[in-house]
Amino acid sequence: MSSPKEKYKHIEQIINTYFEGCNEANFDKMVSCFIPSAIHYFPPDMYDGPWRGADTIANHWVAAVEKLGSYWTVDNIAIDTIKNEAVIEWTHFKTKQGVTLRGAEWYIFDDETRLIKELWAYYASPQDKSLKNLEIYGMDYKKRGIAISPPPGTRD
Repeated sequence: MSSPKEKYKHIEQIINTYFEGCNEANFDKMVSCFIPSAIHYFPPDMYDGPWRGADTIANHWVAAVEKLGSYWTVDNIAIDTIKNEAVIEWTHFKTKQGVTLRGAEWYIFDDETRLIKELWAYYASPQDKSLKNLEIYGMDYKKRGIAISPPPGTRD
């Protein structure tokens, strides 16, 4: 059995690999982070969720990069190695629309394969089409060292 430190590093690596795959629009990299029957849940009226299956999840994020210029950052992470669960705070930059979304996701990992089994997305606010920055009101993201824009040259 892995030590808690090894489990922590594994879970953190899977999440980081998933986000790398999202940012690279790399289908295979994303799929490698999930069990085949994984489910990605969303708030009501978000996308066409829940998305069922690793292939479906990856295909939707590849399309988001192509259509929206999507780029994501992992801003904070907390991991429970006993329950094989993690929660992250993220930022989603839709560079082609000039929109920034903030939210959090809860990850449940399969005990056997140690890959993502379920993913629950929570948004800081509803996706109000009239807003360009959908984030927690009054939060000083820059002061906290949290991304306020994607890296220079990203999806220009």
